Amino acid sequence: MLFSKFFAPTSRDTPADAKIASHILMLRSGMISQAASGIYYWLPLAVRVLDKISGIIHEEQERINSQKMYFTTIQPADLWQESGRYEAYGKEMLRLKDRKGGDFLYSPTNEEQATDVFRKYVKSYRGLPLCLYQIHWKFRDEIRPRFGVMRGREFLMKDAYSFDINFEGAKAAYMNMFRAYIKTFRRMGLTPIPVQADSGAIGGNMSHEFQILADTGESTLYYDKKLSTASDEELMIIFAVADEKYDPNTCPIPENELMVSKGIEVGHIFYFGTKYSKAMNVFVLDENGNKIYPEMGSYGIGVSRLIAAIIESSHDEKGIVWPEAVAPFDLTILNLHHKNEKCREVSQKIYDAINCNCCCSNASTKKEVLYDDREISVGEKLADADLIGIPWQILVGEKKIKNDIVELKNRKTGEVIEMSPEKIIGRFR
Repeated sequence: MLFSKFFAPTSRDTPADAKIASHILMLRSGMISQAASGIYYWLPLAVRVLDKISGIIHEEQERINSQKMYFTTIQPADLWQESGRYEAYGKEMLRLKDRKGGDFLYSPTNEEQATDVFRKYVKSYRGLPLCLYQIHWKFRDEIRPRFGVMRGREFLMKDAYSFDINFEGAKAAYMNMFRAYIKTFRRMGLTPIPVQADSGAIGGNMSHEFQILADTGESTLYYDKKLSTASDEELMIIFAVADEKYDPNTCPIPENELMVSKGIEVGHIFYFGTKYSKAMNVFVLDENGNKIYPEMGSYGIGVSRLIAAIIESSHDEKGIVWPEAVAPFDLTILNLHHKNEKCREVSQKIYDAINCNCCCSNASTKKEVLYDDREISVGEKLADADLIGIPWQILVGEKKIKNDIVELKNRKTGEVIEMSPEKIIGRFR
């Protein structure tokens, strides 16, 4: 992608109404633009990150046989009346009427719809276990939307719904999703902290939140310092609780091994048994023709919220520092002297070679490149590169290029290595 053709309206100004780093940096880097209170346009740079995050989620859901579909964003109210949640959910639900006067709502979550889909098509125990998921937009009319997309009203969410024949099957599904979430977040360059949680409006009696560390987090977390080096399986049993559940008198971790930090919730998993299947009279028949109400669970990841949480946990005074797995581009080429013929020639050569779509390219390892070919100052290019936070910067300047040298800069560490253009190409091709 040529930066001169890429729609990324960056800004040097700090927005007056933005209070936290993620909100400030997402606005300044041209990722989002406010449409209304708590509602944002998602611009191309942000969409690339959303797609990276969604791709990782999709791959890990497929590994545990969770099948992708789409529920509707506008739901008929009668499903929620059937479950008993329509009146109980509160003012966060956006209620609508169609032209015929029918009652509808904009989806805040999809337990009822998942249960409705299940009852339409699954009649026998042979159809179990089943897990369906989507990555789709939702709306909750927050009384005080704030902090940009961290607590917005419209948000992109991954939500999954499992159905099992008995508690043992439901628990196995829950633990499979638990493992999948740990792998999902770790693939994004994060260390997830699973903490026991309350179920809230979803309902249920087995529940875990997944938090990541950030100074601006709303929760105070107490956890074993071994967490940073724990394996996937160890993370499932390691001690970690949020402030409302922490009791110093019963904490099993010695004081010198106990860590206290702020965290941001990015995922939540629930087991709620037959709460919805019984309320909506949804059942299957076992081998003897007896009614069985499926045991259910639901599992969410705040995809759009996750972008803000990653930025909160990974930024510096210059801008965003993306983990490589979710960065909008893998590397950026900065032609620091666009009027210099040699700089233009070498920059284009590197870009063409790494961006090549020829038959020898492997799509799974092909690097995504942003080539800053704009006719602006060196300072503006360097500032935008640090602001946007692409992991690797290739700097092509007129002094170094005389000796056939370009610079490779690591955005996270600031380390700069001098290399020939051919070695740069070999490294990233």
